[in-house]
Amino acid sequence: MEPEMLAARSAEEVQSARRNPEASWWVQAYRRGLPVSTRRVIAGRISPQARRRVKARLAVVPSTQSSVARMRAVWELRRSPETFTKPGRVMHLVRGVPKAVLVTPDLSPLQARGDNRAAVCSALDGAGIDYFCVRGSRDGSAVVGVAAEDRPHVLRALAELCEDLPGYVSLMDDQRRVPRSSELGCLPAAWRAAVRAEVIRMTWYYGDPQLQLVLGPEHGCDIEFWTAEDDHLVAPRPNRITERILRHDTPVQASDAVFTRLTSPAAGRTLAQVRTRREFTAPLPDDIRFPIDAVYTWVDGQDPAWLRRRAEITGEAYHEEAANAARYISRDELRYSLRSLHQNAPWIRTIYLVTDDQTPQWLDTSVPGLEVVSHKDIFTNPELLPTFNSHAIESQLHHIDGLAEHFLYFNDDVFLGRPTTPQDFFHANGLTKFFPSPALIPLGQPHPDDVPVSVAGKNNRALLQPHFGTTITQKMKHTPHPLRRSILAEIEETFPQHHHVTASNRFRSLNDLSIASNLHHYFAYQSARAVPGTLRYAYLDLTHPNTPTRLDQLLTRRNRHAFCINDTVSTENDTDGQQELLRPFLESYFPIPSPHEKTSRAAGGAS
Repeated sequence: MEPEMLAARSAEEVQSARRNPEASWWVQAYRRGLPVSTRRVIAGRISPQARRRVKARLAVVPSTQSSVARMRAVWELRRSPETFTKPGRVMHLVRGVPKAVLVTPDLSPLQARGDNRAAVCSALDGAGIDYFCVRGSRDGSAVVGVAAEDRPHVLRALAELCEDLPGYVSLMDDQRRVPRSSELGCLPAAWRAAVRAEVIRMTWYYGDPQLQLVLGPEHGCDIEFWTAEDDHLVAPRPNRITERILRHDTPVQASDAVFTRLTSPAAGRTLAQVRTRREFTAPLPDDIRFPIDAVYTWVDGQDPAWLRRRAEITGEAYHEEAANAARYISRDELRYSLRSLHQNAPWIRTIYLVTDDQTPQWLDTSVPGLEVVSHKDIFTNPELLPTFNSHAIESQLHHIDGLAEHFLYFNDDVFLGRPTTPQDFFHANGLTKFFPSPALIPLGQPHPDDVPVSVAGKNNRALLQPHFGTTITQKMKHTPHPLRRSILAEIEETFPQHHHVTASNRFRSLNDLSIASNLHHYFAYQSARAVPGTLRYAYLDLTHPNTPTRLDQLLTRRNRHAFCINDTVSTENDTDGQQELLRPFLESYFPIPSPHEKTSRAAGGAS
């Protein structure tokens, strides 16, 4: 069985390297070994296509590291075969190291964090050990405190747990607060250093059935050993609440949502009750307790009825980008953007999908947490419909019935690439954040040769200059836009004529405002209700020759809070090639279906 298993794993590695050369050891060594300046010179002389072909060939060449990994896999299988061969688990190389991965169909960072904590707490409960959950400094991992005098009993209970459930024990780096190399907890050697450690981390690796997504130590559970001083227990490291608690005090129960910002009590998500101390349940000034919704605008640009409505309307877009078929081509982005939201922002309360009486065939609207909203429900003047202008649709978002005061506005080509918190987009006092781009709004008046985003930016500037006495110059990044419903309503009241003109334009026009994606941010900032923020972000243009490599890098690193995959100049003839590029990437990055998906696939594009 071992040779067959390893042969299958080696074949999977080769296939993975062919799909994503950026994940290979050779390419990573190239990036580590050559300075950026040298790589830029090479990139300037060799085309992206040629560089990608070379990387693809190198990726399947065996390396010393891959050989060592296979040898280690053989050793691990022989040392502890039952760890990797029981149902529901599999051996998988994680950064070149064989790990026992528990296969979980509905995988998410919040779930992995909760399962790791629950496993630790269950072991301590079973051994009769007193413990308390702590509000740690990191949202992705849980923290459990125990008395240092109980250390032998704690380690014994965790070791017994790992005999049945293959977990890994790590020592924590005191400076970086990250785990050092981990060892299988079912092996006695793993616990030798733990007898002196102030903090250890327990990790169970979880992966989706295709092992496209594997979550590990970043979502583990830390066990802190608190030392006794008189009638108090003292923490071995800082946390967000207190450095000491009474040694003997009555435990309390609280929702696990108190201990992580990966979710929010206002989202309506029920998490397990956990054992803690009263001190750790106090609300903090930076806790966000108000509900946050998400809004998407979406159109099926291949729907015959929609195409007929568009053809019946007289008028012509002023710029080819505004009318380009690429804006409506279906690449199933909405499906994967919703997956990214489910994975990385479970603190969202309700998702509103604003459409022209359209619903994706794959969308299950019966599942709570998502509502489809017609343009007819938000346009106060029905004579302005139908409209094919996203600026006009965005001008009406604050009319959505039931929408929270604070919400994120998404285009369906925007994705969350890693776990986020509400604090990434809002402050607890209600202020919104915005994310300026280094790209500038051109000076001067709107011109027919300007792209729509520049035209709208110029119009926003002309509106704000006399009102606040400042000149805006920067565009905004294509991120989720944090918005406040009341500020959008105030903009409509403050600039009624200009607002109505934008809402009246059935196609993008020279007198449009970009209210949701730009004007709101500057208006709120100038009136002390918004501040600039920072997100790790990437923008990818499907027509750029280097985009395949950038997609591979993004998939390998998974280090961007948000990214946008956009296309404004392609034709429908380009769809097949781009679909072949984009679909495997999105399926690999977001393999877990959201609760709002049916099993069938269907069309859908961006508005």
